[in-house]
Formats: sequence, structure tokens, C-alpha cells
Amino acid sequence: QVQLVESGGGLVQTGGSLNVSCAQTTGYFSDYAKAWFRQAPGKEREFVACISWSGAITHYADSVKGRFTISRDSAKRMTYLQMNSLKPGDTAVYYCAAEYYGVANKESDKYDSWGQGTQVTVSS
Repeated sequence: QVQLVESGGGLVQTGGSLNVSCAQTTGYFSDYAKAWFRQAPGKEREFVACISWSGAITHYADSVKGRFTISRDSAKRMTYLQMNSLKPGDTAVYYCAAEYYGVANKESDKYDSWGQGTQVTVSS
């Protein structure tokens, strides 16, 4: 397991943008695939986006495709989720997750390291 720390959440109006970040503070960064999941109040945690350990493969949930972009910077040990055209339905706590040598899986049970989450609120 590795330690992950999210940041960059906040309050934004509908149509706005946010870039949330995930810092991996332990372990070898390039060995781990990363993913973003989110959980809204009263709902189950859901997949948002993922990127393989090499960065060559990405997947997105249909609900965010074309609006969100996941990326990684090995030199900075950071994973990012750029969120554009935000909607009230995107309001949730966003969690970063890591999987050792993952190939970009959408299933949460593939990931064994999780951050504490960062709140994203989109106002109408």
C-alpha cells in the first residue's frame, strides 16, 4: 500500500472548472495505476476515471467523458483530475486510489490504497 493525499476541491458554479490533485507520498510512483472515484451523500461510491501505471491507458465513466481528464506527472508524483463543465450532479467527495501495476481498472476492489478524499461542490 501507498499513501495518497488529495487536494484542490472546493465550491464552484455550474459550468465552472476545478483541478483536483493526488500526491503519492510513499512507494515508487511509476509502479501504480491511479483512479478517481466519487461518493455523493446517500449514494454508493462510483468510478470516475483511471490511468494505467504507464499512463498509456485511460478510462472514464460515461457521465464525465468529454468533460474530465485524468493525467499523471511522475516527476512530481502527482495525479490530476481536470474537471470542466461541472454540473450539480458532480457534487461529491472525490477519492484517489492506487493499484500496484494496474492496467486501468474501473472496479474499486482492485485498488488497495485510498486517500482521505476532497469535497467538490457544484452550485446551481
